[in-house]
Amino acid sequence: MRENHQLRGRLRFGVFDLDLRAGELRKHGLRVRLQEQPFQVLAMLLEHPGEVVTREEVQKRLWPADTFVDFDHGVNKAINKIREALGDSAQSPRFVETVARRGYRFLAEVEVADAAPVRSPDLATQPPPAPEPSHRAGFAGKLAMLKDLQPALAWKISVLVLLLLMAFFGAGKLQSWYRPSPVIRSLAVLPLESLSSDASQDYFADGMTDELISDLGQIGALRVISRTSVMAYKHAHKPLPQIARELNVDAVVEGTVLRSGDQVRITAQLIEASADKHLWSQSYEGELRDTLALQKKVAKAIADQIRLNLSPQEKAALQNVRVVNPRAYESYLKGRYFWNKRTADALKVALAHFNQAIEEDPKYAQAYSGLADTYALLGDWEYAAMTPKEALPRAKAAAIKALELDGALGEAHNSLAFCLDIFDWDLDSAGKEFRRAIELNPGYATAHHWYAWHLSLLGRNDEAIAEMRIAESMDPLSLIIKTELAELHVIARSYDESIRESRKTIEMDPGFALAHNQLGEAYLQKHMHHEAVDELQKAVQLSGRSPTCMANLARAYVASGQKSEAVKLLDDLKNRSTPGDANASEIAVIYAALGDTNQAMNWLEKEYEARFNPSVLLRPGFDPLRSDLRFEKLVRRIGLAR
Repeated sequence: MRENHQLRGRLRFGVFDLDLRAGELRKHGLRVRLQEQPFQVLAMLLEHPGEVVTREEVQKRLWPADTFVDFDHGVNKAINKIREALGDSAQSPRFVETVARRGYRFLAEVEVADAAPVRSPDLATQPPPAPEPSHRAGFAGKLAMLKDLQPALAWKISVLVLLLLMAFFGAGKLQSWYRPSPVIRSLAVLPLESLSSDASQDYFADGMTDELISDLGQIGALRVISRTSVMAYKHAHKPLPQIARELNVDAVVEGTVLRSGDQVRITAQLIEASADKHLWSQSYEGELRDTLALQKKVAKAIADQIRLNLSPQEKAALQNVRVVNPRAYESYLKGRYFWNKRTADALKVALAHFNQAIEEDPKYAQAYSGLADTYALLGDWEYAAMTPKEALPRAKAAAIKALELDGALGEAHNSLAFCLDIFDWDLDSAGKEFRRAIELNPGYATAHHWYAWHLSLLGRNDEAIAEMRIAESMDPLSLIIKTELAELHVIARSYDESIRESRKTIEMDPGFALAHNQLGEAYLQKHMHHEAVDELQKAVQLSGRSPTCMANLARAYVASGQKSEAVKLLDDLKNRSTPGDANASEIAVIYAALGDTNQAMNWLEKEYEARFNPSVLLRPGFDPLRSDLRFEKLVRRIGLAR
């Protein structure tokens, strides 16, 4: 039987240090991300360098006898994560060697930091290294020299040395004692890692990440980064301090999800970003039907760790737990997984999953909320998979049903507000719903995003820009939020600021068509016609000939004297136009640029009948029509005149 000698403190091998107390692996002093289970396996290997550690021993160390888990997959995944963190190879190992049909062996020399090395057997014949000098050894040597001194003098010097030692170590303890706790007012929940052997189960871990972000986002004193931005770090191997700097947060949460049948385990840890310091970790285990309760326990524990004073409403939100139908919950998570892909085809798949969730549990409020969000996007101009008249009434009905089942569901209030704004044109009711959504879930970036457009419809441009910046702070890597911030600057006639915002977005993703479209529109307003044409040609090409990009390019052609090219684009859009589609406003804005006011108004009337998104009327392309009485009446009919 192997002698059990678990070490404590820091172990050093090559350029790596493993801090067993802090639970951290570092390379050249910088923290390397390593999940809890791979960390434990690595620690076990380091405790027995040069010896074979069997898979059975690893299994006993990691999982109790009654634990539900695919042991072989779990061990294999842990070893792969270790090799990935160390830059090691199974074929040519420098650190972790696989011993066929038995287990694993750690090959490198291991030292206990500031002490003698724990050496591999093949190094056992080498003489032990000389002990490193330390301040303690220096003091001990000085004490030994006192034997040769007179007793009285020796006694006095001994007392002095002891007092100096006490002062030295006491100061360190006092410094540690009085070190203030970190102030954490912003965090990012990095994508939770799935420990399942089935890659098709990724949707489950992604769903757990979404839910945890949503739970924490309900805490008003905490800025929580949105899903869009954190998902950019899935499978990324950046140091945590770098991730925190890029997202501008004080702390990060990372963890794992294991699902086996109807059992779930969530492991999470909280890390202070500036010090790269482990603050807290905990595992939660239960049945699939209790998953929401597990998530809220994690959120509540994090709030407790960072000492947030929760309002009664926030406490209630974290305690209000509903047992879910496991099958309905799975369908809901699959729906959100495809909804977040944000393509027309994926939205149709999401629609099917949300409907399936409702069929399995007709009282599942979040499923109706997901259905509302999906219809809202299917009818929006960016995807145009359905006409607004087909999609938006269904979105509104689903949002109302969600709120009938759960009036405290912030996402459903936001979906309802969206429908009231862009389809019903009931701006007063929409404003109330947006404000209620933000009150219930202040960390929901989409609510701030859409509310910014509501404020813009009311002509409150400065407030709209400020609201969009709040959305950006919660979702700093969202290309669409950054692009629409640039568009709000164009609407506010702040063209230079719009150009700066668009250039920053293009730096993040040179292939994002709408950023080029927005930059081209700002150039056009500044009479930089050549630059506008160049950017808008890129936008048309990158977007697959988006009607919005084509309309702006046609405007730029008119401004630069290329009227015939503008007419070609106009004819193309008219040929593609069908009753009830979303191209009428694009055709109208080209006619406005060409100076044909009658045709422009005719096409706007068609768009009015189709129940278009009225925010398009805010664009500078319609400036030539603003003095026309027919345009003024149209604006009043929609309710934009204030």
